[in-house]
Amino acid sequence: MTWQTPLIMCDRIILRMANNEDIPPILDYFHQNRIFLTPYYPAWQVNFFTEEYWQLQVEVNYQEFHHDNSLRLFIFPRHNPNTIIGTVNFSNFVRGSAQFCHVGYSLAESAQGKGYMTEAMQGAIQYMFNELKMHRISANYMPHNQRSGKLLKNLGFIVEGYARDYLMINGKWEDHILTSLINQEWLMVNG
Repeated sequence: MTWQTPLIMCDRIILRMANNEDIPPILDYFHQNRIFLTPYYPAWQVNFFTEEYWQLQVEVNYQEFHHDNSLRLFIFPRHNPNTIIGTVNFSNFVRGSAQFCHVGYSLAESAQGKGYMTEAMQGAIQYMFNELKMHRISANYMPHNQRSGKLLKNLGFIVEGYARDYLMINGKWEDHILTSLINQEWLMVNG
């Protein structure tokens, strides 16, 4: 199944997949926020902060989207559409009788506390439910990351469990709180 590449317009932000012209802003985003994001990220790959890595990654992201495996979006402010302030990544698409995926996200330190991530997630989730026909989106966060927990709760995600040593983050196994959001309209739209 193949969909048109999304362009999600929200009040203050635009969500879209990156292209090769976006590689300099991608590198700027990760360089400027490396220290801030490191406690929440898996260990950085050796060449992650290089143009060569992102040239390949941009292509892989398009291939994965067109093969119905993932959707990796960047957040651009509408007033400055050449700057990246965050990411929203849907991965591990499972179809058949499941129709679910996982979501992960990041936001620039300078953009924290302004509601950008709430706006981005609302727009992206609507796209996932309405266009890609997902029934369930799972999101997991480390217990000490209360800002992420509050975001998910405000978006309607429900806590479903607690997983010990769930993901290796920054070189250390970290516990995670497991949450999900169900598309309550799924049967009416897809039934």
